[in-house]
Amino acid sequence: MAFSIGATTTSSRSINNGVTTVDCHKQVRSWRLLRYLVALLIPTCNCIEQKEESFEHKKIMRGAASTTSTITGTIFGYRKGKVSFCIQSNSNSSEPILLLELAVPTTILAKEMRGGTLRIVLESSCSYNKNLFSTPLWTMYCNGRKVGYAVNRRPLNSDLEALKLMRSVSVGTGVINNEQDNELMYLRASFQRVRGTSNSESFHLIDPEGCIGQELSIFFFRSPR
Repeated sequence: MAFSIGATTTSSRSINNGVTTVDCHKQVRSWRLLRYLVALLIPTCNCIEQKEESFEHKKIMRGAASTTSTITGTIFGYRKGKVSFCIQSNSNSSEPILLLELAVPTTILAKEMRGGTLRIVLESSCSYNKNLFSTPLWTMYCNGRKVGYAVNRRPLNSDLEALKLMRSVSVGTGVINNEQDNELMYLRASFQRVRGTSNSESFHLIDPEGCIGQELSIFFFRSPR
């Protein structure tokens, strides 16, 4: 399956987990990432846009002095499986800062994205005093609705190989073919990382023109017992 936007760099490599080729890598010149990923996953779908806002989102952002930086974020998952969210210091980094397996199937997440806005809130009452990203389990809200849990896990070899194949991509969407006809799809972009307190952080997608919008935001909020 081929898929192209803007300038394209084509690559073909083999890896051990059944992923055999990367059909295309795209560098996108305008803000179309979410729309194109949705078109890949669900070319036709009648979806209802969620109007409810997340209460957790308001708690995270209220009154906290924050610092910001820019990181690379990748959302990826098999068409027939669940979605993972990976944070790296940059697109060439060999080790993720965080890898979360999200509760929602890839197609359900795409339906949420269809409305043009995706806000994921991850909340935990874990009593850890360690780094926020050491928290093992998060309750997950998607556009204001509780959808299950997100699990903090160590990268598998298949994750690391997939990220390695995406190393040349700084911004874009793509498809990696699988021998079992279960395509791996990804969205990679720069995110603004906002550090509120030791128990709250958020990530906001930066479009390829450098604007920080509300189309895709991910919030972490921990309330120690």
